[in-house]
Amino acid sequence: MLLGISIGTVSVPVIDIIKIIGAEIFRMAPNENIDPMYTNIVLNIRLPRVILAGLVGASLAIAGAAFQGLLRNPLADPYTLGVSSGASVGAVLTLFFSISIPVAGMFTLPLFSILFAFITIFLVLIFARQIDRSMKVETIILTGIIFSSFLGSLISLMIALTGEELRQIIGWLLGSVSMRGWAYIKIIFPFFIIGSLLLLINSRELNAMSFGEERAQHIGVNVQKRKMTILIAGSILTGAAVAVSGTIGFVGLVIPHLTRLLWGPDHRHLLPLSILTGGGFLILADLVARTIISPTELPIGVITALIGAPIFGLILMNRRKERRG
Repeated sequence: MLLGISIGTVSVPVIDIIKIIGAEIFRMAPNENIDPMYTNIVLNIRLPRVILAGLVGASLAIAGAAFQGLLRNPLADPYTLGVSSGASVGAVLTLFFSISIPVAGMFTLPLFSILFAFITIFLVLIFARQIDRSMKVETIILTGIIFSSFLGSLISLMIALTGEELRQIIGWLLGSVSMRGWAYIKIIFPFFIIGSLLLLINSRELNAMSFGEERAQHIGVNVQKRKMTILIAGSILTGAAVAVSGTIGFVGLVIPHLTRLLWGPDHRHLLPLSILTGGGFLILADLVARTIISPTELPIGVITALIGAPIFGLILMNRRKERRG
């Protein structure tokens, strides 16, 4: 977080960042020795951006860890299961038709994203069951990729039909946390808390289900109820993250996998650690995106894809080798 706030076109000393944030938290008078420009950069530009990147990364990482545990496969994540694409369709429809629910206000966008994310994961599971009654994980992931492609074509169709909203939709689809401000943190934060708590409460059940649904049932886990809760929580987290930042791929795939390699598969530790590592990873990815070819800014989704796609390939190759061995 300190690196993300400090580094940029204008470098802000770390000690000044601590003083500025401390003064804001404790409602103290601003330090006269600190340049007012630094205060403006930290509080109005970089701090909200870093917090938003952290929340998005944490949401996608814990959702990915839960999906991987539930489906017992390190290739499962919101992106490969089509959940991110479903959430994107919901958000693009909201932007395309300028939908606003009077009661929901600014929460209209994440609510539609969550709804479509939830519908997508259930359609993926129903379709996978029709193809393969045993519901092999490979079938579910392939079905998710099929749905992602189909939903991507729907988004392309809406972009082709749109007029003035074109730039807003394309900019949003590329994935970014720039110039979002505190309003977007208020949008994602309640959904992040709800989704994360639901998954953390079910960490023991995820441990049981990672050995197979039958075994989990034998030790007293209500598999259907817990599975539904985990899918709902994952959809809430993914939908809210996509609503505020656009489609950012591979965070939910790479971070839980690396966290599992470093600290083990116990979901009581894996889920909270995925929150921390996912948040940290996306903050650093955003830092790279805005500084690597400064002053031009890359979409954050480009950086995560450049890192995530090769790791996705390595995981797939390792799984093939394990099966042959």
